Amino acid sequence: MSKIKVLAFAGSARRDSYNKQVISIAAAGAIAAGADLTLIDLADYPLPLFNEDLEAEGRPENVKKLKRLFLENDALLLSCPEYNSSITPLLKNTIDWVSRPDPGEPRLAAYRGKVAALMSASPGALGGLRGLVHVRSILSNIGVVVLPDQVAVPNAANAFSADGSLKDLERHAAIHALGETLVHLASKLKS
Repeated sequence: MSKIKVLAFAGSARRDSYNKQVISIAAAGAIAAGADLTLIDLADYPLPLFNEDLEAEGRPENVKKLKRLFLENDALLLSCPEYNSSITPLLKNTIDWVSRPDPGEPRLAAYRGKVAALMSASPGALGGLRGLVHVRSILSNIGVVVLPDQVAVPNAANAFSADGSLKDLERHAAIHALGETLVHLASKLKS
């Protein structure tokens, strides 16, 4: 059987995003489980706000690139910042653009049959948990199987060591394990 292909990214464009640090830990877990992992930064794919009039004029090139990545991968590893108790505009806009079908393509082709693992990091005491509820709902409603386990890193400004690992070793291990679990479940669903 071929390797499970995982697309990993944080829902933040901020250069020093805590969620980018967290996704690196989970990505290491997915790689340890044998995944072929592609780690991207959404800052490298700037998109206009989704608008059907823009879509009618032709999809932006970065939409085409992102959609291709989603279609080529079996699973999604997402670290999701929380903005005002919800999903970031960047992540929602990405999900919306990628969801649009090309002519002759089934609805939600980039999402159906995918498996996702979610995590978050936030300077707040809840670690972004409120936003994960919204991300889980959106993904589940567009055909993605979302792992029941998720990990949030509270007080993220003080949570990381200089080497990028989490000071809380149990939480570090839990995030690493999310990447591994994602690969194992995606393998079972693919076979």
